[in-house]
Amino acid sequence: MPISNTEPTLWADIKASIAGNDQDFTEGRLGRAILLLSIPMVLEMAMESVFAIVDIFFVSRLGADAVATVGITESLITIVYAIGIGLSMGTTAMVARRIGEKDKIGAAKSAVQAIIVGFLVSLPISLLGIFYAKDLLRLMGAEPIIVETMYSYTTIMIGGNVVIMLLFVINAIFRGAGDAAISMRVLWLANGLNIILDPILIFGIGFIPGFGIKGAAIATFIGRGIGVLYQLYLLSKNQTRITIIKETLVVQWDIMKRLIRLSLGGIGQFIIATSSWIGLVRILAEFGSITVAGYTIAIRIFIFSILPSWGMSNAAATLVGQNLGAKKPDRAEKSVWTTAIVNMIFLSMVGITFYIFADSLIALFSKDPEIIRIGAQCLRIISYGYVAYAFGMIIIQAFNGAGDTTTPTIINFICFWMIEIPLAYVLAMEFGLKQDGVFYAIVVAESLLGVIGFVIFRQGKWKKIDV
Repeated sequence: MPISNTEPTLWADIKASIAGNDQDFTEGRLGRAILLLSIPMVLEMAMESVFAIVDIFFVSRLGADAVATVGITESLITIVYAIGIGLSMGTTAMVARRIGEKDKIGAAKSAVQAIIVGFLVSLPISLLGIFYAKDLLRLMGAEPIIVETMYSYTTIMIGGNVVIMLLFVINAIFRGAGDAAISMRVLWLANGLNIILDPILIFGIGFIPGFGIKGAAIATFIGRGIGVLYQLYLLSKNQTRITIIKETLVVQWDIMKRLIRLSLGGIGQFIIATSSWIGLVRILAEFGSITVAGYTIAIRIFIFSILPSWGMSNAAATLVGQNLGAKKPDRAEKSVWTTAIVNMIFLSMVGITFYIFADSLIALFSKDPEIIRIGAQCLRIISYGYVAYAFGMIIIQAFNGAGDTTTPTIINFICFWMIEIPLAYVLAMEFGLKQDGVFYAIVVAESLLGVIGFVIFRQGKWKKIDV
């Protein structure tokens, strides 16, 4: 059903977006299309934000070493996130383009290939986590007590990465099709279960023993695993814009090659971006577990603030892909500028709030004065770049939605590998700024990303990408 030309109330639009009513996002008022897509995507990412905060809230009760273990493991597992998000970029671009062309069978075939690729690439990573968790922790500079007593968290998180991979990829299928409300419900289910299971499995209740930090990993795996099963169930039913039927359950080498080609750029850009975080943690590890713990808590709060913004950027990516498929490049471009302005307003307010209340926010997760001091300083310094983060993430996702995953890869390489990591090392080690030098390097790199992205986006070459 195409978007109506009538003027529905704002409340009716909100209810329609959450319910996931069938809409044509290539027609009608652009503002309403952005609203209908953004609300469930923002709510989806808000739940991810809540998960990140709640998870570290419970783990922090186990001490600085436990928090540091989560931080170091998360820095390692960002490689999984990079591959999963990279595949998601290619998947969203292809599915959105097929939906814009009104080719639902083609969209379903693309979806099947994405699931196959996601499953296959997760297998070798699982083996690495199962057999080499201790070695990975040592490589990251973890203290001996972490390596010997808390490695099980790393084993389960990396060994069970298939649920992370498929959760990313299948939700990208739904988002590309415009089924943002379904992605929202899946993530609410997965992370809601994790939030319930976290305190039970970490501390124990009744006849259920407490597993400590290992319990946090088990809770995460169960929650995400059930989320994946729910996704597969939905894809098998005729209740969404994409339904996987028997004729689409085959390997389509031409589609798979095209998907891999698109995804390589996406994987490359996120490996570059996320591996830079590994480099930052490695530098911070030189200053001890207290520093890593303070940074980990601050970054979780930072994630809390920007994940809803990623929801808006995902909405922009879907609109770009579908409108390019419908041969409406001007509408695609306008959707990007509109979403970017809204995101900048939102994150600028969040940044001001976090700057003022940094100490109180960190104190919610730790009573250690030194952790609070380091975490609050990290949060304040990072908040300087919130407007640039807001603009940059929208622009990068717009390129990805168009199927141009190469340009963001180049931008990320320049900003994160050529600028951020060397600058962080120099400021921290050579100029004696220690952890503050790392925090300032993050602001510089992210701000530069927004500036470069703006210049290249204005050139308009992304409108001519064929997927």
